[in-house]
Amino acid sequence: MTDPAFFVARLAHETDPADVYADQRAGRDVVLVDVRNDEAWRQGRISGALHLPHAEISSRALDELDPAIPVVVYCWSPGCNGGVRGALAFAQLGFTVKEMIGGYEYWVREGQPTEDDDGPLPRVFDPLVTVVRTAREARVQAVSTSSVK
Repeated sequence: MTDPAFFVARLAHETDPADVYADQRAGRDVVLVDVRNDEAWRQGRISGALHLPHAEISSRALDELDPAIPVVVYCWSPGCNGGVRGALAFAQLGFTVKEMIGGYEYWVREGQPTEDDDGPLPRVFDPLVTVVRTAREARVQAVSTSSVK
C-alpha cells in the first residue's frame, strides 16, 4: 500500500490550472506569479499574474509581495523546472507557496484567459486536456450554474 501522506504532501505543494482559475473566479486571496524571463512574459502570460523571474525572487519578493498571502508560481510547462526554482525561492523567504503543475502550457491548453502587452489573447480549448463544449452548451451550463446560487 502507498502511504497517503505522500499524496497529502503533494497536494500541499502543487496545484493545477483548473484549481487556480477557480480560485481567481472565486476571488480567493492568492498571488499568481509568472517566474519566466522577460521575453516569455511579453509573448503571453496568464491574465492577472505578476511577473517576477525566479532569479529575482530573493531580491524583490519581500519588497513587492505580502508574505501573508499565498503564492502560486508557474513557468512554461511540465518540461520546465523554473516553477520549482521559483517555489523554492519563495519558500526560503517564508512564503506559503505552491507550484502550478502544467505551467503556462496547460493553462493555455485548458482555454483559460491569457494576455500579452496588447491585451487578451484568443482562448483555445484543447480536447486532450479539458472538456470542450459548443457555445450553446456553454450558455446552458452557465445558466444552470448561476440559477443554483
